[in-house]
Amino acid sequence: MSLHIGIKPIKAYFSGDRQLMIGIKNIFGYYPGNIFLYKLAFRHRSVAQQSQNGNKVNNERLEYLGDAILGAIVAEYLYKMFPYKDEGFLTEMRSKMVSRVQLNKLSHRLGIDGFIQTAGENNNHFRSIKGDAFEALIGAIYLDKGYNFTKKIVIGKIIKFYFDLDDLENTDTNFKSKLIEWSQREKKAIEFVVIAEKGTGYNKQYVVEVRIDKIPYGEGCDFSIKGAEQGAAEKTWNSINGDNEV
Repeated sequence: MSLHIGIKPIKAYFSGDRQLMIGIKNIFGYYPGNIFLYKLAFRHRSVAQQSQNGNKVNNERLEYLGDAILGAIVAEYLYKMFPYKDEGFLTEMRSKMVSRVQLNKLSHRLGIDGFIQTAGENNNHFRSIKGDAFEALIGAIYLDKGYNFTKKIVIGKIIKFYFDLDDLENTDTNFKSKLIEWSQREKKAIEFVVIAEKGTGYNKQYVVEVRIDKIPYGEGCDFSIKGAEQGAAEKTWNSINGDNEV
């Protein structure tokens, strides 16, 4: 039996970032090269460090990059998987796969949410934090290993294990879009109105109310206006479908 251990495993086990390096290896099957990128991917803006030039250093730039890389990989994958589907179908499927709700779930299922650094102990204060970190991680993998390697990880370790495309195809999660289409078809005026704000700073939440022909319907509360609108739209949609009258 060989007792030889590679340089990467030795480095991982004796590194100050041992837990993160081994975590990435267990999840994706490889050891990080530039560990700083991965540490940065999990640093939320609430614990941003200040660089020598005075800039706040957090994962938002990596999140921006990862969002673009992930979108490109998913778009190419869907293009090849559905050669006879039109642009509208492909766009909708991509939106479902890279939605904030979906990425939040992926972050949790992969176990990477445990590496996220935030101010305070409860990550739930930041509704999109898990999905943001997931995108930032994709950005880190891209900068560390390149596009082709990142594509192999996304397709081989994520899409093929965590996505059921048939199920996703039959799932409609954009309630705001559905509600707007319904209102246009029924010739009804619809508004999404921010009626209140709760908390301050990173804990601020928005309360949005749906109004149809000036009549209040469902309310939604979230740490982003977009999320609150979706919550209010879902409640309103369910209400409409429950009694079929508005």
